[in-house]
Amino acid sequence: MSNATDVVMQRMLTVPDFPSEGILFRDLTPVFAHGASFRSVVDGLIEPFVGKFDAVAGLEARGFLLAAAAAIDGGVGVLPIRKGGKLPGDIIGETYDLEYGSATLEVNPASLPAGSRVLVLDDVLATGGTIGASVSLIERAGWEVAGIAVVLELEALAGRERLAGRDIHALVTL
Repeated sequence: MSNATDVVMQRMLTVPDFPSEGILFRDLTPVFAHGASFRSVVDGLIEPFVGKFDAVAGLEARGFLLAAAAAIDGGVGVLPIRKGGKLPGDIIGETYDLEYGSATLEVNPASLPAGSRVLVLDDVLATGGTIGASVSLIERAGWEVAGIAVVLELEALAGRERLAGRDIHALVTL
């Protein structure tokens, strides 16, 4: 187990019956709130991809925290992938299914040069819907997905299968 993995396992809270009965919510807030732990997690997320990315994409909202710190660590820019209706200008969007309904993510293709290698960061890989939509957006914008890194992968929800063929790095798999 890496130091980052240990840190997540020690500081992550498991909250039963949130947001609804029968759900075990994995709260990473205590990991992010502790400076040394946050540093360890960010380093652990980007380590397999060092030298392979030109920008870091963060998925709204917790992915923004990780991406901003990782971009500074990696000496590259950060690309926010926003919820629908939050960006001005000539944006592109990708709609994906949720358990009850759908959602849209957006990005501005003028944010990065064509061909940029983008590392996608988020806190949790569950069903793969949000990350899958982000990957599609990145490729439609003319960029390359350099890899995907998450703090926590919920293996039973099979999100990795939805992202088959992608280089995915998870610090913790439950």
